[in-house]
Amino acid sequence: MNLKRILSFFKSKLFFVGLMIIAQLLVLVVLIALLSYQFYWFYLFSVLLSFIASVYIVNREDNPSFKILWVLLIMTVPVMGGLFYILFGGRKVPKELRIRDQRSLEELRHVMKQNQPMIDALRKVQPQAYKQANYCWHSGYFPVYTNCEVTYFPLGEQKFQALVEELKKARRFIFLEYFIIAEGIMWNTVLDILKDKVKEGVDVRLIYDDAGCITTLPPRYHETLRRYGIKAKVFNPIEPHLAMQMNNRDHRKIVVIDGEVAFTGGVNLADEYINRYERFGHWKDMAVMVKGAAVQTFTVLFLQFWNFDEPVKSDPLQFASQEQRTYPETGYVIPFCDSPTDEDYVGQQTHINLINSASRYLYATTPYLVIDQETRMALTLAAKNGVDVRILVPHIPDKKIVFEVTRSNYERLIQNGVRIYEYTPGFVHGKVMLADDQSAVVGTVNMDYRSYYLHYECGVWMYQTGCLKEIRKDLEEAFAISHEVTLEECRNISILRRFIRAFLNIISPIM
Repeated sequence: MNLKRILSFFKSKLFFVGLMIIAQLLVLVVLIALLSYQFYWFYLFSVLLSFIASVYIVNREDNPSFKILWVLLIMTVPVMGGLFYILFGGRKVPKELRIRDQRSLEELRHVMKQNQPMIDALRKVQPQAYKQANYCWHSGYFPVYTNCEVTYFPLGEQKFQALVEELKKARRFIFLEYFIIAEGIMWNTVLDILKDKVKEGVDVRLIYDDAGCITTLPPRYHETLRRYGIKAKVFNPIEPHLAMQMNNRDHRKIVVIDGEVAFTGGVNLADEYINRYERFGHWKDMAVMVKGAAVQTFTVLFLQFWNFDEPVKSDPLQFASQEQRTYPETGYVIPFCDSPTDEDYVGQQTHINLINSASRYLYATTPYLVIDQETRMALTLAAKNGVDVRILVPHIPDKKIVFEVTRSNYERLIQNGVRIYEYTPGFVHGKVMLADDQSAVVGTVNMDYRSYYLHYECGVWMYQTGCLKEIRKDLEEAFAISHEVTLEECRNISILRRFIRAFLNIISPIM
């Protein structure tokens, strides 16, 4: 079996693409080295370019962790460092990708409508909620809604059951967008429903990320889906050449059904997410189902991605709910998304706003705790202010190197009052943050650099909604069966391991 897996890997697209990229990097490095050796003027030019790049990096408005990483790289290899920064530095996003996203944002601006009376009311009676609502509107035209029903799922199994039930009710359209889809019980069950719905005349559309599915789906799987009548697209196909947009992945998980119900959260369409296939012990993941007017934002977000390579654009208003139902639910809801092509880091800022709003407690779960100075300072300030700050991370990791970086952050956080728990039963993949029984966010945003700066993400911010008590109950039960890491444990490691973690922490922005 192991031999078959090894042979399969060497035949895979992942191996071929990786090999081609490594070969191109080697050619680039050798070419620069030869030119600098043969031509003294090229050597001087490269060193001068590295010096100018270093000055630019230090003075640029950017994350300090990125600055340190690039300046260190340039100092280590001054001949190549400056050229590498020009080619790959600064979380570079291709111009065409930036323009495309900007156009999509302008289209959103004409579709999304803010409820100004609701905003004015929030400003008077709920200033904390008003600040977040105001930020979401000005950063991406994400309106605030009320009278929406939000159901919280503490496990992927529960989300899967609800998803199947809602998919079977579809009459007009089904939109799905996922980072990972893997053949198995979960996906095959969903696929059978989608096939049936296509036969009933339902408009079924699917977007999946090529990097997320590169090892889980056959090549050109979207063509197979199209033969079933499903309108399928691959987001940002992986190509065997150096291209910065390959780093920008669609990490969102969105389902919209008939404009009446939407799902989001950490749960992908693969069997480990519902514990039908064990990879890293018990897999704990969280999701939410939204019903009501807020579903319209998810419809728009999906069509924003769908439309940008379509000659005839789909009008989001044609996919609005036909019933316009309201629910006797209290509280406010804001679905949002985040893009790497602008300077508004909505996912990170929403987390920081939530941290800063907490006065009694702040609970969070994340599979990767790879944070920058800004997020770390917000967490430690909250803890020093007397807030009970707790973060739940996996005990059994899916990526061992990234887990070492996660653990490298423990000591500084714990000594400043933040409590860290490792989920003893296995792996926690949920992306949840809750403050004071008042506000929460559930979505796809990890507490790491890739989610904050490089990926397309989404989530739901909630204020005084009914499901907040269920979120708190779930997190407290998870803390109870987890191991609380002590400061003594953090310090009781070898010097070599401490050095490795320190080094990995420096390069963590590129992980």
